[in-house]
Amino acid sequence: MLVNYFHFSFTVSNLERSIDFYTNVIGMKLVGTQIHDQPYTSVQVAFPNAVLKAARLTIDGIPAARSGHLLELIEYVNPRGEPTDTTTNRPGSAHMAFQVDDLLAAYKRMKAQGVRFKSEPVRIMAGPNEGGLTIYFLDPDDITLEMVQPRGS
Repeated sequence: MLVNYFHFSFTVSNLERSIDFYTNVIGMKLVGTQIHDQPYTSVQVAFPNAVLKAARLTIDGIPAARSGHLLELIEYVNPRGEPTDTTTNRPGSAHMAFQVDDLLAAYKRMKAQGVRFKSEPVRIMAGPNEGGLTIYFLDPDDITLEMVQPRGS
């Protein structure tokens, strides 16, 4: 029986660069880092002699699951992987959405920091978030992320 989420995870090419992006650009908090190189790691990920660097991140003020974090970033040191096509219409691609209280201010700040956006901020015109704002943007590995400002905030 499902009881809670434990965490979400993205595979990245450079853990330190991604930690910088998710903490200094997005505003997440680093919980900790570790190396996964135990025998069970190779079995779990199905790569012999696997070595992974991992970082655990959360959002201040948000109750965390038992894991103590929301997002895990993983860099495969061994074996190295090739970048994948993360285009959002491709089956298997994913994105993560963050709620913000002032999307326009976040957009301006992040654009000045060099973040790549897929559009200008968009007014949501239908559905349960009608009246809010939204925008897609990319992390350093072209992982699609979203910011949402619900209506009325």
